[in-house]
Amino acid sequence: MATMNISLPDQMKAFVESQARKEGFGTVSEYLRSLIRDVQKREDRQGLEARLREGIEGGPATPLTAQGWDDIEREGLDLAATRRRRKP
Repeated sequence: MATMNISLPDQMKAFVESQARKEGFGTVSEYLRSLIRDVQKREDRQGLEARLREGIEGGPATPLTAQGWDDIEREGLDLAATRRRRKP
């Protein structure tokens, strides 16, 4: 796991430490990782919603070829592998 050092004003540092304790995290690092995971999930959800809107607004669907299904499967496997690498 990589290390990242950040600088915070004293008031922000105290707030983050307080929030970590209040939320039941053992360390500030665990708390910050949780916040980052939440942002990643939100971005994934927003991307999915955008693709769904694009599909809905794109008109009638056309049947996929075998190659089209293979492309979808490969994209799904790539996405799953990326998500597994993100987990702590």
